[in-house]
Amino acid sequence: MNLRPAVLAVFVASSVSLAIAQSGGDAALFERVRTEGMEHSQAAALFDTLTVDIGPRLTASPAHKRAAEWAKARLTDFGLSNAHLEPWQFGRGWEAQRVVVEMLEPRYLPIIAYADGWSPSTAGELSGAPVFAGDKTPEQLETMKSSLKGAIILTQPLFDNFVRKDRPNPSDASYQANSAAYATSVSRPATPARPQGETAAQRAARIYRDAGAGALLKPTIGEHGTVFVTGRDGGPGAVPSLSIASEQYNMLLRYAQRGIAVKLRVSVQAAWFDNDNGNAYNVIAELPGTDPVLKDEVVMIGGHLDSWHTGVGATDNADGSTTMMEAMRILKAVGAQPKRTIRVALWGGEEQGLLGSAAWVRDHLAGDGNRTAREKFDVYFNSDNGYGPIYGFYLENNPANVPVFERWLAPLKAVGLTRNTMEGVGSTDHLSFIAAGVPGFNPIQRYENYDIRTHHSNMDTVERLDPKELRQAATVMAWVALQAANDANPVPRLK
Repeated sequence: MNLRPAVLAVFVASSVSLAIAQSGGDAALFERVRTEGMEHSQAAALFDTLTVDIGPRLTASPAHKRAAEWAKARLTDFGLSNAHLEPWQFGRGWEAQRVVVEMLEPRYLPIIAYADGWSPSTAGELSGAPVFAGDKTPEQLETMKSSLKGAIILTQPLFDNFVRKDRPNPSDASYQANSAAYATSVSRPATPARPQGETAAQRAARIYRDAGAGALLKPTIGEHGTVFVTGRDGGPGAVPSLSIASEQYNMLLRYAQRGIAVKLRVSVQAAWFDNDNGNAYNVIAELPGTDPVLKDEVVMIGGHLDSWHTGVGATDNADGSTTMMEAMRILKAVGAQPKRTIRVALWGGEEQGLLGSAAWVRDHLAGDGNRTAREKFDVYFNSDNGYGPIYGFYLENNPANVPVFERWLAPLKAVGLTRNTMEGVGSTDHLSFIAAGVPGFNPIQRYENYDIRTHHSNMDTVERLDPKELRQAATVMAWVALQAANDANPVPRLK
């Protein structure tokens, strides 16, 4: 079809109007949503604030609190109702303030290294030959305790198990069912029951702690200088721990294998925060429903505001938070009057185990005391896995959702939607809602360089995505939330 731009625009508009008319929707309202989202977007400015002005947002850190306060203020500025922070118990906040790993001998080389989240500081600057313990059993480590005290320890063997494949995209025509699940918690084989008592890794960690080790170094699954970094609070007496570029880690081991003496310098300076009594925060705001019968029912959209601390959390998950904030702005700007209330949530603690969303669900939806709220809760839409435009949705293995989503999404094919998939997806906040017995969904987005490059890594920076694509994602989410809020029937639940 070879049409001039003006004729093509008329053709697309006519196709959209027909799709909306066939689905029983409002073509004029869709056009207002599309125009506001695609032509008057504020998504880039929101994204820049999160990634450039604030940067990484580790849960309970000062940066995460700053991001939450800013998001609440912006949602209020948009004209939304009841924008507020909801605290939940998390634990200590943490921030790396200085990290240095250098090879001093046999030549000088700066090492690409990051302190693991919640790593304690080293006892000053450590300097000396590293101790290789990557091939030792816990029993052998016990015999080495005297040499581990204050030492810089290489904890793993030579590393070659790099991640070199991103999950496939279910919206692609060549996609094979369930093949995306390898990168998520969905469809994995059941984990064998753990033996009673300590695992070998737990025994090794205890031995290092008891011995007073100076610092633990380990490689990660990334290559080409990509370092995947997470972490947890090990409590009093924990040993400082760092993740370093795997190629450089292997280089240190190869020197040792050839009998070449190595000298390292390692320093970690970290700060701890407990100014909020161990609380982290979720951000909540809403567009109230207008229907006398349905206004107490809730459609919720959200994504996690927190990130890991090495990149700036651009694809995980500043883009998702931006998408949901912009979706709410679009709805308010076009004067949408949803029948059901549309609520937005920006979660903390997702990276530590869906903690913020789980806390909200526990307080507001779960259990006998929340039965009425749960019955009036229609659906939750999340934005996390992947980045860029939305191609469709994971339908969470509920065939009853197929005609519902097809009807809602029909006009959105004009802005890039392709198809949904019946399967589910794991590892993000919609699972907290599914666990409570209410519907939860996550969209299909782009995965190129997500698993192998950006997800939880130092390479999760603004260069990894095109912020202009957030216009499409926010427009899609605004329209889907509005359709759910105005539908005659609630979203089908699994029986």
